[in-house]
Amino acid sequence: MKRRTCVYRRMGAYDEKKETCGTICLKYLLFTFNFLFWLAGGAVMAVGIWTLVEKSDYISLLSSSTYAASAYILVLAGVIVMVTGVLGCCATFKEQRNLLRVYFVLLLCIFLLEILAGVLAYIYYQQLNEELKQNLRETMVKKYMQENENHITKAVDKLQQEFKCCGSNSSSDWAESTWVRSSEAGRRVVPDSCCKTPTPNCGERYHPSNIYKVEGGCISKLENFILDHLRIIGAVGIGIACVQIVGMVFTCCLYRNLKAEPY
Repeated sequence: MKRRTCVYRRMGAYDEKKETCGTICLKYLLFTFNFLFWLAGGAVMAVGIWTLVEKSDYISLLSSSTYAASAYILVLAGVIVMVTGVLGCCATFKEQRNLLRVYFVLLLCIFLLEILAGVLAYIYYQQLNEELKQNLRETMVKKYMQENENHITKAVDKLQQEFKCCGSNSSSDWAESTWVRSSEAGRRVVPDSCCKTPTPNCGERYHPSNIYKVEGGCISKLENFILDHLRIIGAVGIGIACVQIVGMVFTCCLYRNLKAEPY
């Protein structure tokens, strides 16, 4: 009997030691995950902020708010990710099951936000070409240099200079512009931002050596730019979502390994 008792005690001690080692490994794995997750949150937030700040002028040329909504969702998800990463570290080292529950729920919420951003980006990806065809030309011809439309004017000038283009489909679109037909334009047939070397009143000379005439309109270039950016948003969202699944698995394993809190 004594020998059996000793054997059972040794087996119990071995199992307890084995369980402790497994828990420690899970803790360090989850801590490493949370650190990487925190960095990823910063990257997600940076992509969203960059879209809203640096490319806000182009957003004003779009009639749909889907593109901007995707960026706002990324910023929100990034903030929650960074807060969740800190909470995850605390929950891991304090070994509190309640904190782990909260952490898991937050991971799930972020996962759903990322999926939502991805779905919005995909939907907008499908309808972008049609929206640009219907609205960009009208926006440029009717709102450029008009009262209370300074943000549109700034966006159009920036678009034409950055993408080396003129007009929506071509430079001839400006012939129907409300501004070009007014006395305010002087003798200019296109805005000065169409010029290869912008100077005051350079838009008077309608020649390929002076303006972006043969380079084509801005629709295709803006479309390609936004599509590339949507791919970045989608890739970041999918990447973070995959990482989160790993984190949720680690969290569940650690939660099961920890002893129930005393009540």
